[in-house]
Amino acid sequence: MGTGPGAVEHLSDRARDALASAQVIVGYTTYINLIKDLIGDREVISTGMTKEKERCQQAVEAAASGRRVAVVSSGDPGVYGMAGLVLEIMESSGLLGKLPVEVVPGITSATASAAKLGAPLMHDFAVISLSDLLTPWETIEARLEAAARSDFVVVLYNPASKKRTRQIEKAREILLLHRQPQTPVGIVKNTAREKESVIITTLDCMTEHSIDMLSTVIVGNSSTRRAGDFIITPRGYRI
Repeated sequence: MGTGPGAVEHLSDRARDALASAQVIVGYTTYINLIKDLIGDREVISTGMTKEKERCQQAVEAAASGRRVAVVSSGDPGVYGMAGLVLEIMESSGLLGKLPVEVVPGITSATASAAKLGAPLMHDFAVISLSDLLTPWETIEARLEAAARSDFVVVLYNPASKKRTRQIEKAREILLLHRQPQTPVGIVKNTAREKESVIITTLDCMTEHSIDMLSTVIVGNSSTRRAGDFIITPRGYRI
């Protein structure tokens, strides 16, 4: 199930129902803490970063034992979330089709951050993670190049960390090969959480601002423009 960007008011009614009926709640510790008031004293299986496979395996085992389990992902569980991993583990264990499973959608970081910026995703866009933990950097570079060349609005997930700073610089360089330096860029940090910040800048200046793993970066296309405190990517309507 997806919890959305962070604040509990962004949970769908279906997600709330799934959470309320679960006997075991499984998730990354940070995401569990965001919804802890909705969990109460029920069993929780939580682990830190990079332990996704272990906690999904535990979730499947708990479900196989007859308990109702909610695996929590921030945003949408099918967008860089746990839905795929859970299904793969069930498939490899021979449980897919034998245990009931439902993927409950949630508001993504891309759409939640876009809403803070106005309407930057009104036309075609691509979402690309800059984390090369599971994807080779050469593949990420090729995808950035293709998206930039195709004039997609580009949403960057996992743009930078304390140890991983070169990737966002390289992404900027690739995008600048295909669009103007003054292309609007939105940087939203801690979307719908405490200490939320929203910055509107330009492609040539975007790395002058603080960007980390809690940031979502949205780079406009050739028609994207700034309108007051908002970013708009026109759909093509005649105004």
